[in-house]
Amino acid sequence: MKRPFRRLAAFTVAALLPVALMLGGGPASGSASHTKPTVVLVHGGWADSSGWNDEISRLQEAGYPVIAPANPLRGLSSDAAYVRSVLQTITGPVVLVGHSYGGAVITNAAVGAPNVKALVYIAAFAPDSGESLAQLVTKNPGTKITPDALLERPYPLPGGGTGTDLYIKESVFREAFAGDLPSRTTRLMQATQRPFSVAAFTEASAAPAWKSVPSWYLVATKDNAIPPATQRFMAQRARATTADVAASHVPMMSRPAETTALILKAARSVR
Repeated sequence: MKRPFRRLAAFTVAALLPVALMLGGGPASGSASHTKPTVVLVHGGWADSSGWNDEISRLQEAGYPVIAPANPLRGLSSDAAYVRSVLQTITGPVVLVGHSYGGAVITNAAVGAPNVKALVYIAAFAPDSGESLAQLVTKNPGTKITPDALLERPYPLPGGGTGTDLYIKESVFREAFAGDLPSRTTRLMQATQRPFSVAAFTEASAAPAWKSVPSWYLVATKDNAIPPATQRFMAQRARATTADVAASHVPMMSRPAETTALILKAARSVR
């Protein structure tokens, strides 16, 4: 082989080796970081994946692979199918975490996903078969997510017809959703909230994964969206390992250390 071609071959090997290692084609694929479960974080309504930013940073620093997919917020069965499709692309065990409506999504998405080894509910809905969020949120008094707190906006459905999106009004957003965050932060959250369809709020849940998958639950004791009594009811019914935090409906934002600690407990249980 002539010298220029030897140099080209050496350059090609040097350039491609790091890529091969990242793809699991070399020694790095057996490193300790790849033995940890992947943590999948599912946000709820009137929110987006950025609400998990503190947890993502802390989990990554602890060596856990993390993904926080965008929850479509269109309908419970279709949202669960989307999250399940994400789970099917992950090799190895998964700790599936849901906040608020995201809890209903993970309850359904984990069914038929054998790599999900733990469910973690963060101030979240954990419905049983046939239950809707509309039923659960009114099970006990205390929610401030009432019809008067919501603004309706129509949107076109792909197959024709019209759906209805729900937004929390500016006048009640902070008190109802995130009362322990600075008002400057909640004004931004309200302005950028992702709408939550009526279909997602009223659709009945299918058979729940928490009946067969070990579960953890973080009860937000100052929650004005899902009453704490309802959270405790759902946690007890799911036989979840439960912890309390003095937080609003968004403990992942206002109390990230406590939220991450519970996720880590679930993750460390996975062998």
